[in-house]
Amino acid sequence: MNIEDLRARHPDHWNKATAIRVLALDAVKAANSGHSGMPMGMADVATVLFEKHLKFDASAPDWADRDRFILSAGHGSMLLYALMYLTGYSDITLDELRNFRQLGAKTAGHPEYGHAKGIETTTGPLGQGIANSVGFAIAEENLRARFGKKVVDHHTYVIAGDGCLMEGVSQEAIGLAGKQKLGKLIVLWDDNGITIDGKVSISDVTDQMARFEASGWSVFSCDGHDPESIDAAIAQAKQSPLPSMIACKTHIAIGSSAQDTSKGHGALTDDTLIADTRKAYGWEHTPFDIPADLLSEWRQIGARGAIAREEWEQRFAALSGTKQAEFTRQMSGEVPKKLSAAIKRFKQEASEGGKAVATRKASEMVLGVINQIVPETMGGSADLTGSNNTLTPEMGTFDEDNRKGRHVSYGIREHGMASAMNGMALHGGVLPYGGTFMVFSDYARPAMRLSALMNIRVAYVMTHDSIGLGEDGPTHQPVEHLASLRAMPNMKVFRPADTVETAEAWELAINSEGPSTLALTRQNLPLVRTEHKTKNLSAQGAYVLAEAQGKRMAILMATGSEVSIALEARRILENEGIGVRVVSMPCAELFAEQDESYRKKVLPAGPVRVAVEAAVRQGWDQWLCGERGNWKKAGFVGMDGFGASAPAKDLFEHFGITAEAVAQKVRDLL
Repeated sequence: MNIEDLRARHPDHWNKATAIRVLALDAVKAANSGHSGMPMGMADVATVLFEKHLKFDASAPDWADRDRFILSAGHGSMLLYALMYLTGYSDITLDELRNFRQLGAKTAGHPEYGHAKGIETTTGPLGQGIANSVGFAIAEENLRARFGKKVVDHHTYVIAGDGCLMEGVSQEAIGLAGKQKLGKLIVLWDDNGITIDGKVSISDVTDQMARFEASGWSVFSCDGHDPESIDAAIAQAKQSPLPSMIACKTHIAIGSSAQDTSKGHGALTDDTLIADTRKAYGWEHTPFDIPADLLSEWRQIGARGAIAREEWEQRFAALSGTKQAEFTRQMSGEVPKKLSAAIKRFKQEASEGGKAVATRKASEMVLGVINQIVPETMGGSADLTGSNNTLTPEMGTFDEDNRKGRHVSYGIREHGMASAMNGMALHGGVLPYGGTFMVFSDYARPAMRLSALMNIRVAYVMTHDSIGLGEDGPTHQPVEHLASLRAMPNMKVFRPADTVETAEAWELAINSEGPSTLALTRQNLPLVRTEHKTKNLSAQGAYVLAEAQGKRMAILMATGSEVSIALEARRILENEGIGVRVVSMPCAELFAEQDESYRKKVLPAGPVRVAVEAAVRQGWDQWLCGERGNWKKAGFVGMDGFGASAPAKDLFEHFGITAEAVAQKVRDLL
């Protein structure tokens, strides 16, 4: 690589790109950790993208119709931070760059959504950014169809590396994007041929361009260090009606002695290496010093989009007041006020109807109410629509022929679905939910964890939530999954006992700041909330469903399908003169958030406690032994191993999850 030639042919471009490179070197050196090589290698591509193509205004980072830029290769975070500083994003100052990777800095080791305006999503786990981008592009298409091209018309750009493309989620993502013909999605592949262990060739022989093309994408290539070649490739991609991948041939850690080596991937902190690299770049300034004239050029790039934004604001102002208000409401995430009354009516009808239904069916019934009132919901399923009950009549299917459709056929792509839903939620204007069997939350978990880390509103509809699914057997019967998901910070796990609690769970999920998992049954459950209450009792996480008739000697706690078992055990014990309170706990996370006085009211000291759940015990001791409990007076009825293949009724009896077993546990403790 002839650095002198690159500098001579495009001096202005070279200087702008080099500002990114040296800031990456300086910040990684200051932190003594990070990844220098990727920002150095992709600086030319990023400079061309931001200068000539990306529609953005650094002074208005929340502009609804901005192009979205996603750094899927999140380890190269200094590329993004350098760009944000240079173009004038107010959240990223020079001091933030100096404090790269330090406690409290907005410049975290990997980009984190919410730390600074302009960071569109949290990346770092490879493949997540490119998978998020599919959701961003779906949201853009849907909103453009609903509000018109004058209001919504933007691209989603992604910089992805070899690691992103090796991760399996990338195939789920590109397959979905290709099928949906998401022509506003452009992926810039950092084709540098290097991973941490060495050359890509030691572990992979995939022809990535052929792979993308086979998945329904347009493919282009460019010299990733030639601004004219980069510009031409992006211009071509923007004309394609299909999603586009541009293979950008680059040199990792360009200009340094670590160029084109695995060492170049990590932190380049050696003083001699850095000095030699700066000399090769022709850069004579001190660390973190960007010459005023060069910084001014970058700031002009950051302000270039102000005209487009102002023109958009004029077009938006020309809309009717109603349409403006509706667009603003949907982009803000505020739910229509009339939803609350509709949910209350639904609950009353369900309480009075007394019908036994599976909570997956109850979920469909509730969604039938929600989806008529909340037009921004977008549902979907990983090829289990009829089992997850995620489609309601008014939605229509989202595809290339119906961009107004609100139900996505994700195919057997749980991970890709969850990642795409994160992208939809982050884009704004869409409230996503998606379904699969609960046991397959394992496939979606990396993206679910990022929903929780970002604390964004995504609803996971996880049906077939226990051995109650029956004959499909232990491969499909979740036993550890409730405990696993409850262990995830910010994730609210709802396991409703009947139609009324299902309605309350959905009301909470749709109004929630963060993600929610709804664990729903395959089998029918009797109605346990037979007396209508306008208050959302599930909002307290746990509540007294049935009180002891005499002296309270035992408290039974249960969720979901086991609440009715607890009620039957109560009937048995009350007939024996043993007073029993039944506590339904649809959401342990919300119960933990309640004040001490309420928790003490629900779980007072004294009575023996038994929890009933067709899952493992892990997590229950917080409520059995803590909260004024006593391990000597605590018991659990549930699973301590995997399930089996048989009808549900036989399985509950076989594993001892019955009303009589619960009653006996209470007798033993007494």
